[in-house]
Amino acid sequence: MSALVLDGLTKRYGPVTAVHGASLRIPHGQFVCLLGPSGCGKTTLLRMIAGLEDPSGGRLVIDGRDITTAPAHTREFGMVFQSLALFPHLTAGENIAYPLRIRGVPKAEQRKRADELLELVRLPGVADRPVSKLSGGQRQRVAIARALALSPKLFLLDEPLSALDAKLREAMQIELKQLQQRLGITTIVVTHDQREAMTMADLVVVMSQGRIHQAAPPMEVYRQPADAFVADFIGMTNLLEGEVTAPGTAAVPGGTLHLPELPPTGRVLLSVRPEDVIVHPAGMDGPNRLTGTLSFMRDLGASVEFRIDVAGKEIVALSRPQDRPPVAPGGALAVEFPPAACVVLPPMAERPQ
Repeated sequence: MSALVLDGLTKRYGPVTAVHGASLRIPHGQFVCLLGPSGCGKTTLLRMIAGLEDPSGGRLVIDGRDITTAPAHTREFGMVFQSLALFPHLTAGENIAYPLRIRGVPKAEQRKRADELLELVRLPGVADRPVSKLSGGQRQRVAIARALALSPKLFLLDEPLSALDAKLREAMQIELKQLQQRLGITTIVVTHDQREAMTMADLVVVMSQGRIHQAAPPMEVYRQPADAFVADFIGMTNLLEGEVTAPGTAAVPGGTLHLPELPPTGRVLLSVRPEDVIVHPAGMDGPNRLTGTLSFMRDLGASVEFRIDVAGKEIVALSRPQDRPPVAPGGALAVEFPPAACVVLPPMAERPQ
């Protein structure tokens, strides 16, 4: 198990900066997800960690040893590529044993280790089967087993589940997390899938435009987002811009909200998750309630989604079916914003660029 430190890691391609000064400490045995939209720099960051890209600046340290310029093959890392990069002409066992063969490990030990790893990834009895005859999920497990063949200090995966169908992807998320917990190996996964990151990670690192916006446990990222990008990218949220008009009071579209965490003056940006917005029949007065018009409603099974126009601002709310007010689209509703659910974010102009 290894502690990894990224200190101002930067990557430039000519005039373009793909990663801007990424700094992060990953403790022993953590499962980390680098999460962000396509082109945000997460794969470039992973490749710098793996030694497949040379940093333009900054340092990379593992267990106190600076490996910034160390060749990839000396880093003792295992990696699963998005394409899996399996050898189609080899069997599953031969693919897994390939790193051992390169190291000169005797054939008997290669076979023994391949069989052990196939058991570990819940794929026993396929060592002699060509990988071309395996299903997508089975090939995924073979690639994971091969990356673990040399007992790496760090396990790196680049969008490992993106090619799988939704049901298999969800099952593999659980399997991958359970495998990591059994081995206790520090693991870093690149993904653009918020649900995948929330399911698997101990630490979610949210990136955009080459910068780390927030690095925190999943529920902290969800409940206490660092800025508007994180709040909007992780799940769904309502972003309300307003102006502080008095201590603890902000004017927002459709009325005023009373919140103890407001700054003393200036513009504010609030994030409120749909499941925290309380829907009331129109005319029921109360604190932090704004009146609007129901524009859309749909049943989601365990919940009902409301979209309510409040002074030209669409508010999304989720409610239990039994709490649904008796109103049709076009009717009036009141929405309540509990103070504890309102997260004060940096105003739009202060968001990282």
